[in-house]
Amino acid sequence: MTDALFSTERLDRARAAAAAAGLDAVIVTPGADLRYLTGYHALPLERLTCLLLPVHGDPVLIAPQLEVPAAHASPAGRLGIEIAGWQETQNAYEFAASRLPRGIGTVGVDNHMWAEKLVGFRDAMPGVRQELAGPVLSDLRMRKTPAEIDALRNAGDAIDRVHARMGEWLRAGRTERQVGQDIADAIIAEGHERVDFVIVASGPNGASPHAEVSDRVIERGEPVVVDIGGTMPDGYCSDSTRNYVLGEPPAEYAEYHAVLLAAQRAQTDAVRPGITAEELDAVGRDLITEAGYGKYFVHRTGHGIGLETHEEPYIVGGSSRPLEPGMAFSVEPGIYLPDRHGARIEDICVCTESGGDRLNRTSRELQILR
Repeated sequence: MTDALFSTERLDRARAAAAAAGLDAVIVTPGADLRYLTGYHALPLERLTCLLLPVHGDPVLIAPQLEVPAAHASPAGRLGIEIAGWQETQNAYEFAASRLPRGIGTVGVDNHMWAEKLVGFRDAMPGVRQELAGPVLSDLRMRKTPAEIDALRNAGDAIDRVHARMGEWLRAGRTERQVGQDIADAIIAEGHERVDFVIVASGPNGASPHAEVSDRVIERGEPVVVDIGGTMPDGYCSDSTRNYVLGEPPAEYAEYHAVLLAAQRAQTDAVRPGITAEELDAVGRDLITEAGYGKYFVHRTGHGIGLETHEEPYIVGGSSRPLEPGMAFSVEPGIYLPDRHGARIEDICVCTESGGDRLNRTSRELQILR
């Protein structure tokens, strides 16, 4: 699977995209962009690690000499690109600059490059213009290959297995923090390499979309929003939200959860090539607004997902970006009543040639735990 995900084809497409954007080279430091292009999950250290990808010339992966063995052991070592190590006594930025072809006028730097590294390259390459490479790289990353979709499906299956076990941990008398720890352990046990977030928001805490787990004791009859996700060993992420209640839910909550469910289903059914991000957002938002809950839907409908939990494309009002086959993103409308409770339903969807494919398969209905 790893070799199918990380190939030199990505480097070729990035080089072509950089040329089309008027860049002479791209410089990428540790993060999702570097992992996307090379498969190397490099540590973000004070020492410089970066990929040099000139439009005309061969790519070079620059690393501190002591990190070269790790780079060779990663998928980058099987791509056939040069891995060049710099010594502790060398100026790493001058070393990297010396490996670029002559005549470089404009370089694209990854959006998350540390400021000290950006300045280091500026000083090592006086007169070279620096631009953000984000638009070039995100445009590539948002269109997933079949291998990437398989990786996301695998991640979705793993997080679904955690949601399916919620009745083991979510019980009256336990705190959000206790339940959250059990969920975190299960995220690892079900195949993830890393836990990225665990939201267990009970009662009034559910009215905060990004509530942190607390020592609040969960009581019977309280709705609980559970939003969880992690990163798989291949680097691809999961993210899914479901709603639970211990015993019978408040009548008001059951009413607006039904509205939310209808809206989220309408949105996932509406995924298709050509629909714009803002049009997809409006499908659910309009239904929620018509039911009288519009002011309680306080965030965008969704975000892209891949090697990062949040990446392009964003499903939000004002975005005229049309969806294309291969784009993967969350569909997660929510309704939040301040000081009372809240609900969010979230699935990861992939735009296909003929419509949409929902990667999360657990029930979207309100789950009543006895």
